[in-house]
Amino acid sequence: MPSQHLHEAAFTNTLVDELRGEIAPDARPRQVPGYTYSRISPTPVADPHLLAWADDLGRFLHLARPAERDPTVDALAGNLVTATMKPFAARYAGHQFGNWAGQLGDGRAISLGELMARDGSTWEIQLKGAGPTPYSRRADGRAVLRSSLREFVCSEAMHYLGVPTTRALSLVATGDTVVRDMFYNGNPQAEPGAIVARVAPTFIRFGNFQMMAAAGELDNLRALADYTIRHHYPELGAPSPEVYVRWYAEIARRTAVMVAHWMTVGFVHGVMNTDNMSILGLTIDYGPYGWLEPYAPDWTPNTTDFSHRRYAFGQQPQVALWNLARLAEALSLLVPDIELFRPGLDGYTTTFERSRQEIMLKKLGLTSLFPEDDARLVAGLLEALAEAEVDMTIFFRQLSHTAPALLAAPGTEAPRFAELLAAATYVPLPNPSHAHLLGWLGSYLGRLQQETTSPEAIQASMLKANPKYVLRNYLAQQAIEAAEKGDLTYLHTLMEVLKNPFDEQPEHDEFAAKRPAWAWDLPGCATLSCSS
Repeated sequence: MPSQHLHEAAFTNTLVDELRGEIAPDARPRQVPGYTYSRISPTPVADPHLLAWADDLGRFLHLARPAERDPTVDALAGNLVTATMKPFAARYAGHQFGNWAGQLGDGRAISLGELMARDGSTWEIQLKGAGPTPYSRRADGRAVLRSSLREFVCSEAMHYLGVPTTRALSLVATGDTVVRDMFYNGNPQAEPGAIVARVAPTFIRFGNFQMMAAAGELDNLRALADYTIRHHYPELGAPSPEVYVRWYAEIARRTAVMVAHWMTVGFVHGVMNTDNMSILGLTIDYGPYGWLEPYAPDWTPNTTDFSHRRYAFGQQPQVALWNLARLAEALSLLVPDIELFRPGLDGYTTTFERSRQEIMLKKLGLTSLFPEDDARLVAGLLEALAEAEVDMTIFFRQLSHTAPALLAAPGTEAPRFAELLAAATYVPLPNPSHAHLLGWLGSYLGRLQQETTSPEAIQASMLKANPKYVLRNYLAQQAIEAAEKGDLTYLHTLMEVLKNPFDEQPEHDEFAAKRPAWAWDLPGCATLSCSS
């Protein structure tokens, strides 16, 4: 099938066609009892023009790259709704920062429908920032350029890192301004508006099921569960109470794998509300995220969470478990006993621990020769990293070069380990905080010597497991500032670098540097909010 333009593509609309929804009379905020979604069209914008396009994803979806201004860009901005699109906003609820928030829903996201990819799978196209919906509450349904750019770049960067994630197809400027108070401190400012086209097999989340259960809408709950199983978990068989139990266990397994990837790449989601948890186990809703700089289990980039740090890096595995328990409560209406979900919930913990250990061993160039000893070795490393305040990404990348080299030419451990620390730490050398990590490095080298693979093969495998490039917040901020001035060069270069995060790309070493001093406390680099 040749590439086509998005505005000429034939969309399917399984969710709208198969589930109960309303045709919204208008976009006024209100409760929407009895429905799974509201049919609502995007609100047109003044001057839509393309800022960025994900070429690989576009090709996967049979889509031709649009011009800066053309009918496809009009569709991606919400100015054009084609005959096969059935735009809708989904109704869902959720726990926000541990508290029940009631009805939430797509307050600034409107899905256009589904397109078939080259492998026969279907992918939902959703516009974030496309205008008000019945779920917008007191908001305007819009998004600013900085938050849209951050979501666009991070969605794609995570994909190329191998992390389960939603994708992003396009970033479109609207030509309108949007007023936002970035840190909710009484300082609202007019900013350029933008819309990001998000892509996923579905954007259904835990909160969709919580909404139906909380409202006592058993028919809608069952219909949504059956729809999700038929379209996204067909391998489980026809929906039934037994299948619901197996389905829940698979959701838990996928969630565990996703969080294990977060923890081993140093990613902090920042706002793990139940309405931000994908039913497919994908990273969803990129808001106040960040990467560890330095390694600190209690770090969160989210200013809204500074007082409790509920969603700090080290809390993410436990929060995902808590969120899964809330999903079990919602789905319990479909099975004879909620305890039937217990094995699936327990399976989350075992899957997470196993997945994290498997990834960590790859990062260290180790095979599972000594499971118990290696588990202690990994645990000791995580403790030592926190004490030493090292940059997690740089540490593992440097280790990929240093450790195999020492296998090939032993006897220079002390100076090589010092070089590694100097490259990765944010604490000047020498410092007592590095003692634990230096001791660990010695133990690790002894363990690495027990591997039978050649040093060259170990290095190659470690370099494939330890990225050199991640989307550090200060890089995103520089791309934002340039884009706001009309310069997209930095954004496009950054996107190309992040498409190959495990390659050396020495001409782009500046994108692999530690957070510079000027970015340490700069808004957008170290601190963000749910409005970021």
